Amino acid sequence: MKDKNTPTGSGDNNQKGPKNRQSIVIFLVFMLASFMALNFIQNMMKDAGSKEIGYNEFIEMLEEDKVEKVEDTGLTWEITPRTQPVGNVEITYYTGKMDDEALLPLLKEKGVEITPYIQDTFSTLVWQVVWSLLPLLLIWVAFGYLMRRMGGGGMMGVGKSKAKVYIEKETGVTFKDVAGQEEAKESLVEVVDFLHNPERYAEIGAKLPKGALLVGPPGTGKTLLAKAVAGEAHVPFFSLSGSDFVEMFVGVGASRVRDLFEEAKKNAPCIIFIDEIDAIGKSRDSKLGGNDEREQTLNQLLAEMDGFESNKACLVLAATNRPEILDQALLRPGRFDRRIVVERPDLKGRVDVLKVHAKNVRLDESVDLEAIALATSGAVGSDLANMINEAAILAVKNGRQAVSQKDLFEAVEVVLMGKEKKDRILSAEERKIVSYHEVGHALVSALQKDSEPVQKITIVPRTMGALGYVMHVPEEEKYLNTKKEIEAMLVGYLGGRAAEELVFETVTTGAANDIQQATKMARAMVTQYGMSEKFGLVGLESKESMYLNNGTVLNCSDETAADVDSEVMRILKESYAEAKRLLSENRDCLDKIAEFLIEKETITGKEFMEIFHKVKAEEDGYQQEELIFAE
Repeated sequence: MKDKNTPTGSGDNNQKGPKNRQSIVIFLVFMLASFMALNFIQNMMKDAGSKEIGYNEFIEMLEEDKVEKVEDTGLTWEITPRTQPVGNVEITYYTGKMDDEALLPLLKEKGVEITPYIQDTFSTLVWQVVWSLLPLLLIWVAFGYLMRRMGGGGMMGVGKSKAKVYIEKETGVTFKDVAGQEEAKESLVEVVDFLHNPERYAEIGAKLPKGALLVGPPGTGKTLLAKAVAGEAHVPFFSLSGSDFVEMFVGVGASRVRDLFEEAKKNAPCIIFIDEIDAIGKSRDSKLGGNDEREQTLNQLLAEMDGFESNKACLVLAATNRPEILDQALLRPGRFDRRIVVERPDLKGRVDVLKVHAKNVRLDESVDLEAIALATSGAVGSDLANMINEAAILAVKNGRQAVSQKDLFEAVEVVLMGKEKKDRILSAEERKIVSYHEVGHALVSALQKDSEPVQKITIVPRTMGALGYVMHVPEEEKYLNTKKEIEAMLVGYLGGRAAEELVFETVTTGAANDIQQATKMARAMVTQYGMSEKFGLVGLESKESMYLNNGTVLNCSDETAADVDSEVMRILKESYAEAKRLLSENRDCLDKIAEFLIEKETITGKEFMEIFHKVKAEEDGYQQEELIFAE
């Protein structure tokens, strides 16, 4: 009986077959090597023990009675001398045959043994031909085996499907192991139920969707959802990547598509999963240049999906993070009927994902997964899984028996910012600059009503390039940002540069990333969010890639683009001026918190706010004393 946990290639029903074929090929290769080695040695020995001489020299050897034996080989006389030189190799001579009537009487006179030439029989010729072709036969068998291993079926089977087949596969992943994607799970649960109970849907006239397209950013769990479908469906599950169809030769991909769907129809009901379908499903746009192999593969895929019969109950699942480049013919109803969006999880989703990945990890009583979820806004499932794993590694490294909240927060920083660079030692002046820079960010945030609270401030360098950073944790999950909140973000971004200029009367390169983030946000205010008084409610920019790099493209004239740049510069200048004003009015707080940070290197948000409130209380006391004294 076939093991359910073993993936196989399409049509592979014998587990011992590949091992037996491999043993045969190894034996044939060994025989070939032995034959060639033997033939090489024989030729070497023959070349070493045979020497060509002239016909006159041959006659002289006969007259001097130095020849013991002469053999007629058909084209030459092979001569064996009576005496051999000292050594292990026997020497023979050979010379060409000539029309000499005196040769035969001379041979008889000297008593030389004569071996006549005998014409080869038919069987001898056949054996010689077979023996000559045997090396070529062995080479052909070995080459065919290697082609099958590399190309999935040899030269004649290069168009065979490379899909791995999981028949009633127990992948160890079910819908219970997928968290934070309830809507996507709901859509796929319906499909799996349709495969299990098609008669319930057939009674009311419903038809099984032919295809479902999983779209979303990288790491959100598209492939994990497909594995969960394999674990739940209990039907044959064909899994492969879009790049498995594409080869150098035109027509191979289309052939593999045909073979895949033929196998699927034989095993219906079944599921076909194509990961990264954008490798073959790109839009057929001649303006960007064509690719005959990819386009033929796509055409064949479209034709096969149209050819699926509704009663066959075969479902095609596909995953991509670039839906905007897919061909429209692929996305129409009747092919991929459902688009299942696998988005970044929200706060509740992140908590559920953390619980799923932490179920086999020992946690202590201090762990609060909701606090970790709040601190990881925008993280995807793979990031969260990585954070849990990093926290477990840190706990073992620190000699603890269970993961603590401190380990989890440190893991969040490792994943987002990289590990601490303990070998990078900053000078006293640079430490002071970095300290004021980071405190500038934090203090500006604390002084504004619409900014997020500070969780941590550090001036310890990280492997991803940061010499220090301020970690903010929102009080609640937000899906919208007001204009005041965005303006507070801009002032916060520029608070570090403002602190440098205010304290040191110069600026450094440390604000490069801050300026980049602030510019991006200010440009979005003008071109996307309609928050500019000059342009109003005009959409001047559109997103180019929804799930990858969030790139945008301007949809306006060059003159308008220049005006956009001017408006962005105005917003940034106003934000920078506001940051300098806030820090100037709170210079004592800036100095004292920076001194404390230089000494401690890392301070928590609680310590930061304690110093802030203490300094503000002292300032308020001085102001009251001055007011009383003035009265």
